[in-house]
Amino acid sequence: MKNTLGDLNLHLFAQLERLGDEEVKGENLSEEINRAKAISDIASRIISNGSLVLEAKKVAENSLNIEQPVPRMLEGK
Repeated sequence: MKNTLGDLNLHLFAQLERLGDEEVKGENLSEEINRAKAISDIASRIISNGSLVLEAKKVAENSLNIEQPVPRMLEGK
């Protein structure tokens, strides 16, 4: 399972490539568009959650003046 924003970025670009495939047509294209909409909705929620986690980390660091590890979901590859 992939759980970082970097992994999410890779999934989004892969979906973009599938949508750009000119050989995908008709019902297959409709299914791909529906899939893309679902992925986009979930990605937006993940990014929003990541922003919240990052903001909370900034507040905690400023309040406690101690360093904390980066939350796992924000780690790069």
